[in-house]
Amino acid sequence: MQNIDELHLAKELITFPSVTPKDAGAINFLSKKLKSLGFKCKILEFRDKNSKPIKNLYAKFGSKQPNLCYAGHTDVVPPGNINNWTVNPFKPRIKKNHLIGRGANDMKSSIACFVSAVSKFIKKKPKFNGSISFLITGDEEGYAINGTKKVVEYLKKKNEKINFCIVGEPTNPNKLGEMIKIGRRGSMSGTIEIYGIQGHVAYPHLVNNPINTLVSVCKKLKDKKLDKGNKNFQPSNLEFTSVDVNNKAYNVIPGSAKAQFNIRFNNLHTALSLKKKINLVVKKICKKNKCKFKINYTVNGESFLTKPNKTIILAKQIIKKVTRISPKFSTTGGTSDARFIRKISPCLEFGLVNKTMHKVDECVSISDLRKLTEIYKLILIEYFK
Repeated sequence: MQNIDELHLAKELITFPSVTPKDAGAINFLSKKLKSLGFKCKILEFRDKNSKPIKNLYAKFGSKQPNLCYAGHTDVVPPGNINNWTVNPFKPRIKKNHLIGRGANDMKSSIACFVSAVSKFIKKKPKFNGSISFLITGDEEGYAINGTKKVVEYLKKKNEKINFCIVGEPTNPNKLGEMIKIGRRGSMSGTIEIYGIQGHVAYPHLVNNPINTLVSVCKKLKDKKLDKGNKNFQPSNLEFTSVDVNNKAYNVIPGSAKAQFNIRFNNLHTALSLKKKINLVVKKICKKNKCKFKINYTVNGESFLTKPNKTIILAKQIIKKVTRISPKFSTTGGTSDARFIRKISPCLEFGLVNKTMHKVDECVSISDLRKLTEIYKLILIEYFK
């Protein structure tokens, strides 16, 4: 069995233009690569009547416990205007010791590093006491309907046990080794629509302007601080992202007004408790102003925290050994697929430096690629001792 080079594999993966929800052959390619290492691979395609079908991969080497899983995604965000790139985003090139291409940072290179680490580990110790698995989705950057969430449901039905999971998201702000994510804030989006009475601006006594009520609602919700945060999480935050009345007439008071918002919340709240708080505020103001209202919510994920266990402490020690930086535990940033995986397994997130993720000329240091592969390999060696 030959060792797989992480740089070469990262280049190969980047050449697939797998912009969500298109797979472009990335999952099949990765499946073949893992089969060559002795993995049993299952491609899981899920579809939903309101969303595009998505290919996912669950691959496993060995059948014993414990099962150490690596989770990642092959889908990427759109490159934007290709003319702004110094290279073709799907024809990766090396410049100044950095690999440039869409997905180089988020997160095809991380996948390549773990595959490379596994190839080296298996060659050295083919009969280890446990199993290694990959949970790879093509639906992380999109709506996440037919991706990791459904793979987790599938694994639960199959009684497939994962003892610990490493999610390979880029977690480091500036230097490799700075940060391990051990949790994430929850995310909930919503729209508030206020219904008044439409009419002529010259006769305000005959109408009920919903904009006035919506402004009061927005002000009240923004002034109402949700919490002060705690030792593991920053304060929860509500942001309005759009206010719209769809009215082009200057002399007409509209009949309705709408605002959309997103809340990133810590473990002092649940989506349900936040809904109750928002409903109470809106109901009270609308009753006072004699308006009707409707609120729609979308819960993108609950907040969660994985308390540092033996494996997390082990990973921290290895990261410090390789990078000479002691990583801090964090719960910052957006959502990740760890929000689904944590329902079946404790997990940590650790990957590359995230400074160029989703940007033009997304790139990764080749030195960091080598170091991340070494970190993943040492984790495998120590985990299965």
